[in-house]
Amino acid sequence: MRSPADSWCRWGGRLAACMVSCFLVALLVTLHALYDSAVYTIQYQGGLSDEGLEAMLLANSADMFTAPEVPDDPGGEYLGGGYPGGGDSGDVTIVSGNVHTNEVDKDLHFEDKEDGDEDVGRVRFPRTSRRLPQCLIIGVRKCGTRALLEMLFLHPRVQKAAGEVHFFDRDDNYSRGLEWYRKKMPHSFPHQVTIEKSPSYFVTPEVPERVRAMNASVKLLLIVREPVTRAISDYTQLRSHAATASPSPPPGPPGQQQPQGQRSFEELALKPDGSVNLAYRPLSTSLYYSFLHRWLDVFSRDQLLVVNGDLLIEDPVPELRRIEQFLGLEPRIGRHNFYFNHTKGFFCLRNETADKCLRETKGRRHPRVDPAVISKLRKFFSEHNQRFYDLVGQDLGWPEE
Repeated sequence: MRSPADSWCRWGGRLAACMVSCFLVALLVTLHALYDSAVYTIQYQGGLSDEGLEAMLLANSADMFTAPEVPDDPGGEYLGGGYPGGGDSGDVTIVSGNVHTNEVDKDLHFEDKEDGDEDVGRVRFPRTSRRLPQCLIIGVRKCGTRALLEMLFLHPRVQKAAGEVHFFDRDDNYSRGLEWYRKKMPHSFPHQVTIEKSPSYFVTPEVPERVRAMNASVKLLLIVREPVTRAISDYTQLRSHAATASPSPPPGPPGQQQPQGQRSFEELALKPDGSVNLAYRPLSTSLYYSFLHRWLDVFSRDQLLVVNGDLLIEDPVPELRRIEQFLGLEPRIGRHNFYFNHTKGFFCLRNETADKCLRETKGRRHPRVDPAVISKLRKFFSEHNQRFYDLVGQDLGWPEE
């Protein structure tokens, strides 16, 4: 028979083990809560998507096991190539590190169920909400719209819609209504500016009136490049898409016209009699005046800022300063936000802790085009360019031959 002292020791040991177990459980719960708080703070303070957060965590976890190598010229794809941006959506590759943070309320709320809401169950800060965009990048295709959006996203007061929503230019989307469009926007704080970009807005006749019906005081950004360069970039992308969409058919009999995807820029840009073929979309899209006047029939001139895409490639900061002032933002984007990729010859983006460049499909190499054809097209466009200069009150100095 056990003595009272033995029983007391046995129960005392059990009590001690129970207390240690409770302490360990509490410690694990506390550490888990601190980890979740840190993750959500990084994600929502920096406007980082789930995909971006995952990439960041993978990169950081890899760094724990391998010593990082910092090359003299960081790799990755570049913003411009010869001709950055364009009509299709562009992904951003996170090269290393984290994303900048803003000052935010630390309390977190879970998303409520809404029809068509893709973020059900995600955590957000309570003072944020989805807002219709206060600024649109309306075009022009192949002038650097994606690069421009990513550059502006460096500013802590800018939030951007993911991808191209195509709300105003596609009837099936527009028929879904503004509430559907609003749910495509990111969460933002009241002091932030939400920007959406779809380059086809610029050339679609119905869009200006539809945008005004949403917000008559919206700010519009129009990025343009030298028209012939833009047309060649457009041709390059269309040919690339045609090549990946289907294998090349066998050559036809002599005299038979080849599919557009196999014809040279010179063949498509000029008619057999040597005149300019304005039925070819890459050329007609470069007639900026013919589209812009529709926008200025609806919006006042001071609501639209023309961004020089050629200068944005050569030296981004001065153009971005103009945009910050236009949007009423304090100047925050500077030369420290860019590094020049000497291998590629173009700028990539960086903030306090991250470097990122546009994906491979941005900046395709242009085919060689007959200089005589380029000269002929520039002479043709010179008159149309002057009409564009007069309309916007700005001479962009594009070559006339």
